[in-house]
Amino acid sequence: MTAETNSEQAAFWNTAGHGWAHVQDVVARVLRPYQDLLVEAATRRPRERVLDVGCGTGGTTRAIAEATGARCVGIDISESMLAAAREHGQAEFLRADAQVHSFDRTFDLVVSRFGVMFFDDPVAAFANLRRATAAGGELCFITWRTAGENPFMTTASRVAASLLPDAPAPDPDGPGPFSFAVPQRTREILEGGGWTGVEIEAQDRTCTMPEELLTPYLSNMGPVARALRAAPEAERGPLLESVLGEFREFVRDGEVHIPGGVWRVTASAPL
Repeated sequence: MTAETNSEQAAFWNTAGHGWAHVQDVVARVLRPYQDLLVEAATRRPRERVLDVGCGTGGTTRAIAEATGARCVGIDISESMLAAAREHGQAEFLRADAQVHSFDRTFDLVVSRFGVMFFDDPVAAFANLRRATAAGGELCFITWRTAGENPFMTTASRVAASLLPDAPAPDPDGPGPFSFAVPQRTREILEGGGWTGVEIEAQDRTCTMPEELLTPYLSNMGPVARALRAAPEAERGPLLESVLGEFREFVRDGEVHIPGGVWRVTASAPL
């Protein structure tokens, strides 16, 4: 593995990744609408080599490999999630920091599903990814819009904050899920990294899962899971029961509905 500049993020995701890996099938089901946006972009033209940044347990990497027949590589800093990805095969999975890794090949498409928002120097990261992209190659990633446009996520953050009132507030300008919420900032980052033809398109999707999966989903990933892990083990069950009530508004007819507002961002590597 090459050097990491995102050491805090690497430590965080190597721990959090165990939960994600445990419920990877649930996560894949919930995030499928956003994966489909990337598969759609990938199949618009022939592809030979595709890089998936922040690939996690590899669902998007495998889906693009199946849809395009391209040689796909997933890169992530979380060994716990990559271990789960490798169990399924169909692609190559690399533990490395995409911000600084020296790639030994070039790609004609770079994609990411919610994997680019955690760089501590996003301009440098996208410059490095541009260098790994063949001339005329493309970039396409999905990132969250504002917190207000993603009420399920804000509910989770609010609940977690009530469980951990002394936890420091996240830096709104630092790495995090909404760090690319402002289109102008995103455009400046990409152009600063040497990309051209930047297009930022709003997409709205509603993800779903059966109500019985809400408990494993919340207790294994995201801010609620982190808050529960910090509580004494004997208190976690009652706390989780109280937490579930906060998500009642998203449950209808035995199914959880998760509305989401995202950006689909595309750009090109100069010829």
